[in-house]
Amino acid sequence: MIRRETELGSIAVSNSVYTKIAGNAATNCFGVKGMAIRSVSDGLVHLLRRESMAKGVLVTPNDDGTISIDLHIMIDQGVNIPALGQSIVSEVRYMVSQQTDTEVKAVNVIIDSMMLD
Repeated sequence: MIRRETELGSIAVSNSVYTKIAGNAATNCFGVKGMAIRSVSDGLVHLLRRESMAKGVLVTPNDDGTISIDLHIMIDQGVNIPALGQSIVSEVRYMVSQQTDTEVKAVNVIIDSMMLD
């Protein structure tokens, strides 16, 4: 949770808010099938439903008041991976900063799987 003090009081934003914003921003990028999670039991990567996509996002608060975000995603086959990664980083950083006024220090995109259409 990130807490900010203002002249009118304090504002606290929970990690789940950052997780939802980042997950929505990433899955709205062209070429992203969805958020992913690796199963502990079988080691396979599973596509998460919209309501469970927070499991594919890890938000870490930093000591300087910024946050770092790790995104585990599944992508479509045939997309330009470097371009897609840059698009996701830009979109997530912009949406989180705009909606929460929190600086995003890092967005790490982990591509866990590629899906056929």
